[in-house]
Amino acid sequence: MTTILFRYMIREYIKIFLMCFAGLMTIYLVVDFFEKVRRFIRFDAEAMHILSFFLLRMPAIAFQIAPLAVLMATLLTLGMLSRNHEITAMRSCGISLYRTALPFFVCASLIALSLFGLSAVIVPVTNAKAEYVKSTLIEKKNPMAILKTLRPWMQLENQTLLNIDGMESDGLTLHGLWLYRLGPNFQLMEITEAKEARYTPHGWVMQEGLSRTLLPNGAVNTTAFELRPLALSHTPEDFRTGLSVESEELTLAELRARINRLKRDGYNVSRLLTEYHGRIAFPFVSIVMAIVGIALSLKRTGVRGGGMAIGIGQALVIGFLYWAAYSVAIALGRSGVMAPILAGWMTNLLFLSYGWYLYLKVSH
Repeated sequence: MTTILFRYMIREYIKIFLMCFAGLMTIYLVVDFFEKVRRFIRFDAEAMHILSFFLLRMPAIAFQIAPLAVLMATLLTLGMLSRNHEITAMRSCGISLYRTALPFFVCASLIALSLFGLSAVIVPVTNAKAEYVKSTLIEKKNPMAILKTLRPWMQLENQTLLNIDGMESDGLTLHGLWLYRLGPNFQLMEITEAKEARYTPHGWVMQEGLSRTLLPNGAVNTTAFELRPLALSHTPEDFRTGLSVESEELTLAELRARINRLKRDGYNVSRLLTEYHGRIAFPFVSIVMAIVGIALSLKRTGVRGGGMAIGIGQALVIGFLYWAAYSVAIALGRSGVMAPILAGWMTNLLFLSYGWYLYLKVSH
């Protein structure tokens, strides 16, 4: 009997979750579409490119809305069971609240694992492709010749290649520069390395560097310098929009590799570490929302029913509070005020403590 009841509750929960998920996805896509379509039309974008952009955006949207759909489905499913006096019947048969809540935990855990997979691999890839479709195919921008890797490569004028370790978010400082100047036949003529380059009112200036010139006889002429102008026509805005590999376009493994490399080179990695822990922690908010939803639903109804409007309203309020707290914690982590791992997990821990406290009150 318990197995039949377990399957019944999971079936009901999945039906309501898919309904909530589809509704939230539709609302998000409609709002996003009308927000962007006017701009796309100004560029005479093809309908296929616009469709491709929104299709590529769907994994990222699903990642964001799924926890709210979990919370909403939990509240609505328990509200429906309570309204039909099914929870009362379960309690009368000696089924504990823990056994009643178990199907919700199982579903939320499976959703959390799916979201983790999205965050680790799929969303970064689709985000990068969506950005390419938007910038190159729709807005018809002429992108700089850049190979986006963990160490970005950029083709400059005068047959020169630029390779950097990283850059500040404002684009005014480039770290770990390597310049390779090629000859007419693409033979290597000069290698220049510098600790960093800063953008000044007089243009780019390299600091603490070393230049090696390869002479025709095979000898190498080495020159050290403290400051040297860098003939670079690109502005910080060009680097911000073209050269940076945004963290959301990196898989979790690539992001970890970038953090390790920058940390090894002595750079401040608080921002990237916060992003890393936040991307690991956020998928598991589905489990937290399931616990909060179970506790709130049973506490509100006294296990005797409740309206659909109340459930949806509670879900929206809790979702807003979670997102506000999460955004504040991530901002504190990026600025170095809070430890990155704490910034990523703090909101989950706060809401988990609140939900578990309510659940313990209901179950006693």
